[in-house]
Amino acid sequence: MDRSSGQNRAVAHLYPPIDPFDQQMLDVGDGHRIYVEQCGNPEGIPVVVLHGGPGGGCSPAMRRYFDPTTYRIVLFDQRGCGRSRPHASVENNTTWHLIRDIELIRARFGIDKWIVFGGSWGATLSLLYAQSHPDRAAHLVLRGVFLMTQAELDWFYGGGAGQFFPEQWSKFADLIPKEEQGDMIAAYQRRLFSGDIQLESRYARAWAGWENALAALTVSHPVGDAPAEYARAFARLENHYFTNQGFLESDGQILSNREAIEHIPAVIVQGRYDMICPPISAYRLADGWTKADLRMIKASGHALSEPAITAELVRAMDDLRTVYA
Repeated sequence: MDRSSGQNRAVAHLYPPIDPFDQQMLDVGDGHRIYVEQCGNPEGIPVVVLHGGPGGGCSPAMRRYFDPTTYRIVLFDQRGCGRSRPHASVENNTTWHLIRDIELIRARFGIDKWIVFGGSWGATLSLLYAQSHPDRAAHLVLRGVFLMTQAELDWFYGGGAGQFFPEQWSKFADLIPKEEQGDMIAAYQRRLFSGDIQLESRYARAWAGWENALAALTVSHPVGDAPAEYARAFARLENHYFTNQGFLESDGQILSNREAIEHIPAVIVQGRYDMICPPISAYRLADGWTKADLRMIKASGHALSEPAITAELVRAMDDLRTVYA
């Protein structure tokens, strides 16, 4: 989850707030319309921002990681979340639908190649998009790498991370009967798709709360519940994707297919103490990829809003201005 505490300290590293110069609802077929916006310089270096979750949606803060005089910043809410409609829908909503949507946006805006910027699930989607369209990604800038493997899901939903945060894990797990706790994703799936909006919202807030509690290494104030509407879309979409192992053909698919993108330069910004997406995934991704620059950020966790992670991402994008100017 890209919302978290620590944001006030991170703001010091960001560019000033900006408004979009273009906003639209794009009909992508299959009964879905997605919200798309463009910010910054219409003639600038194109960069597409892929948000986390799945289901997290974009926020105005995500516009501020890029020099608006230099970059043409494209952001969109993926199917079923944020301002996209229908809200919280998992129908016709898979990784491959999202990759098709990204290509539709690129073609609609007349962009040949662009920098692909994504964190957490957004990093997963960035990698899969680049593997599907290796001629369209000029550069990858990734944060908090998630490779969509069973081992990563087992870590976060099988009690691994819970050994470090037993109080928060208890809140998450104790809502489920003991006999169902062997598969927390399946147990929550039954409740998140029960058809009872109040029940779905209750479990959605617990699902989102577990992730949000672990997002930042340091928390300056208690993390409250996410709004019910946001939490329901976030939890339902995440659960849907994780239940289906990201709709990948095999476990470990991203690493197995890394050769397809090894010609693309990449910056990988990873929090050393990321409890949601442990650093081993970023390390394995970068190991042997000569064009990948892995930057382990000490004393940082997972969230986009971690101050040191924010600073490093802004620095990376500033450095790329001279590469693509």
